[in-house]
Amino acid sequence: MKGFFKEFKEFISRGSVMDMAVGIIIGGAFTAIVTSLVDDIISPLLGLIGGQNFDTLSVTINGSTLFYGKFITAIINFLLVALVLFLIVKAINSAKKAGEKLVGKDKAKEEPEPTEKECPFCKSMINIKATRCPNCTSQLDK
Repeated sequence: MKGFFKEFKEFISRGSVMDMAVGIIIGGAFTAIVTSLVDDIISPLLGLIGGQNFDTLSVTINGSTLFYGKFITAIINFLLVALVLFLIVKAINSAKKAGEKLVGKDKAKEEPEPTEKECPFCKSMINIKATRCPNCTSQLDK
């Protein structure tokens, strides 16, 4: 049982689990922001322009009422949320690319100059400026 808890502790302490937890929490908060933007700002503006509230549309069949207007509203809200999310992600990506250009991120991706080389005789790693191998004492070409 002690090994189980140790293994569970190692699992929960991994960086990827913590990153996922933070992502889910931020995703929930971000969902609330996007939903509020669509429900409280965009939908009322569309209602002013279109003048139609689909929530009240319904049909009665054999005593059962089908509220198909609420379904239409849910589809419209989904499309609006997807559109707003797309625009936000597109804006973030554009800002990220612009920031990378300003900082010169391409230069940061370049590998640093090597500081070691392999001795051709004993195959050990030695300083790149060495003229003689400290391990096998062989004379090295420049």
